[in-house]
Amino acid sequence: MKSIVISSAIAALLVLSGCGDKDPKIDDSASGMKQEVLQDPSAQEVAPIQTETVSSSEAAIMNDGSANETGTQAMMRIEKELLSIYFDFDKFNIRSDMQGNLSTDSNIANTKAKDFSIKLEGNCDEWGSDEYNFALGLKRANTVKKALVAEGVNTNRISMVSFGESNPVCNDKTKDCWAKNRRVDFKLLP
Repeated sequence: MKSIVISSAIAALLVLSGCGDKDPKIDDSASGMKQEVLQDPSAQEVAPIQTETVSSSEAAIMNDGSANETGTQAMMRIEKELLSIYFDFDKFNIRSDMQGNLSTDSNIANTKAKDFSIKLEGNCDEWGSDEYNFALGLKRANTVKKALVAEGVNTNRISMVSFGESNPVCNDKTKDCWAKNRRVDFKLLP
């Protein structure tokens, strides 16, 4: 056993002390070439970058601000026009004051957003269990889907998801805040 320990210690000392005193050598020939290249008078200079400023009167922008926008930018712009549908506490039927929002959304879905799919996101306030709120959010999204289909939106373009209480827009402990969280939001998909 002693011989194994001693021979291991000797081997470790030899390995660790083998290359300790050598200094690295730097090849100076490459750096000399760099200096010659940089100091070569026949080298050409690069022309400066030219820029052009366009005034707002010269810019071609459509009235709705959609000039040269990508599909993603158009989708985001249209998505901002879609209105959320709000619900009463523990309910999933569409309130009479939300019929205008629903008509606006179905009109946008059939015209401006006709090239996109629609994702309905059901949301709830913090009251109730997680399971109950996920089910209620899905019921709310399904009610909005049925209303959109009744207004002429193709059912194949609509998908639904429920976030339950996990996606609040307001975190205060007030009735007004809870009312803002009981909603269905619209998201557009390519």
